[in-house]
Amino acid sequence: MFLFGEIACLVSYRSEGATQVKNAPSGLPADASDIKDSEATEEALDRAQRARIIRRTRNSLGLSQSEFATRFRVPVGTLRDWEQACVTAPDFAVAYVKVIAQHPDLVAEALG
Repeated sequence: MFLFGEIACLVSYRSEGATQVKNAPSGLPADASDIKDSEATEEALDRAQRARIIRRTRNSLGLSQSEFATRFRVPVGTLRDWEQACVTAPDFAVAYVKVIAQHPDLVAEALG
């Protein structure tokens, strides 16, 4: 079991186990009892947390990625990259999503 699925973009798997991200400071060591687990850097943990906020917000609204992207004017590819933690969502994007979580209709109305 891979502990942080959100950072899957950082890890490539081979049949004999995971290839770990190298030359990065450790934020969370790999679980030695799980051959598919790998260490997660502080940056990867931050990226995963941001991804989780965005994904949970979209899911709580019951919207697909395409619907969320259209309604709140976020490129669908960007949204996908943020949710999959392939790219770190910038601070302004996380703040925007937090506002959407609290006031989705107001944000959609403001965007016209």
